[in-house]
Amino acid sequence: MGSEGAPPDRRAWLGLLVVLGPVLLVAMDNSILHLAMPRITGALSPSAGQSLWILDVYGFVVGSLLITFGSVGDRYGRLRLMMVGAVVFGAGSAGAAFATSPEALIAFRALMGIGGATLLPSGLAVLSELFRDPRRRAQAIGVFAATFAAGFAIGPVTGGLLLSVFPWGSVFLVNLPVVAVFLVSAPVVLREVRGTRPGRVDALSVLLSSAGLLLAVYTLKDAASHGLSWSQAATALVGAALVWWFLRRQTRLEHPLVDLGLFRERVFALAIVTGLLSLLVWAAASYLTGMYLQSVLGLSVLTAALLAVPGAVVLTVTSVVTPRFFDRAGKRTALAAAHLFAGSGLALLLLADADSGVAWFLASTMVAGVGYGISFSTVAETAVAAVPPERAGAAGAIAETSNELGNALGISLLGAVAALVFRLAGPDVAGTLNETLAVPGLPSAVADSAREAFLGGMRVAVAAGSAVSFVIGLLVLRLLPRSVR
Repeated sequence: MGSEGAPPDRRAWLGLLVVLGPVLLVAMDNSILHLAMPRITGALSPSAGQSLWILDVYGFVVGSLLITFGSVGDRYGRLRLMMVGAVVFGAGSAGAAFATSPEALIAFRALMGIGGATLLPSGLAVLSELFRDPRRRAQAIGVFAATFAAGFAIGPVTGGLLLSVFPWGSVFLVNLPVVAVFLVSAPVVLREVRGTRPGRVDALSVLLSSAGLLLAVYTLKDAASHGLSWSQAATALVGAALVWWFLRRQTRLEHPLVDLGLFRERVFALAIVTGLLSLLVWAAASYLTGMYLQSVLGLSVLTAALLAVPGAVVLTVTSVVTPRFFDRAGKRTALAAAHLFAGSGLALLLLADADSGVAWFLASTMVAGVGYGISFSTVAETAVAAVPPERAGAAGAIAETSNELGNALGISLLGAVAALVFRLAGPDVAGTLNETLAVPGLPSAVADSAREAFLGGMRVAVAAGSAVSFVIGLLVLRLLPRSVR
């Protein structure tokens, strides 16, 4: 009987390896541009608003469509959806690599986001089907989370290494071999998996959620670049109204796109908040410190990439060991620790200045990396374990949506705060630090003023992120009883 069980077990772990390729790519493409942006800015000359869209339109599209595709996969087949998504992702990557304008790059990044949104929830649901034993499933999700975390962490490193040798388009072309391997191997190793959810995907819910988020994020970006206007305020209100309508509609549908009832479980709800905020502060800090290392301290892109390695290692290792440690300590401790470590790490960045800050950057990424690693592992495991197998795709989609929206909103919210401070306190030569430094014949005093203004914006954004992390960490300790395991 043991010999009969071995092949399916080996097949499950082989299936895990096949799924991890796209997972790594989707996570990497959230962060791989952080160090590449100065090079892209020099080649395509995007405006301040276009630069923000290039960075996070991918994460925004992924976040706005994850829930939709999680439900589509549950109903119509997860493997089929992953195959289609991989093709779309590859096509978007090829187009982005050869884009000749900011508008084209934004469009192809959005196409990559559509493909990426099909891969994460279906991949997590496939693992739940492959590993029926709860202990094995927890191990597999731990590996899944570690890979996702590693993708976020090594994205800037990979980008820096590629950019030290190849043109900026190489950060997109690197996706194509992985996509090809997945398309060839997935039909052989993975089986088609469908949930048992009845009914069709509600098209109006898809439209309301996507349009509402789009309008809200657009307002933030445009206000950071050009200042707040009445038309932008009206746009934000429309976006908020659409999101509210979406949430109200979910409570009335027989087969909702998002099962809001899951949030009645306090542990699940706080885990989702943890996933959102962890990525929010991580994405903002990664983007701003990438600019800081290169444009303020004057380090090369390769040096900046190598400085990110220690934090990436800490983050990845933490994701792997978290399930074992917090299986004993409990989810209450895990969720609180994620926020407290992240907040402490961010606070260390406040000590960096315009002349020196490498040591503070290293300390920050390593301390905060512990918090991010705990979050990536705990959120995914909590979401999937909290629901029956037929709802795994939807629960996984909510968990990954919290990550992706956190990534997009981190750059939108905290990135916009930093951009606003720069616009108000800077020398008023151009909209961004890189554009200012690129002005021919710029006096050194003006350049120093621009660097100080950027540093001031980074400090305000980092302080806000650190404060929010501490507050949520303390709320977790207060709201969850010690008995929560």
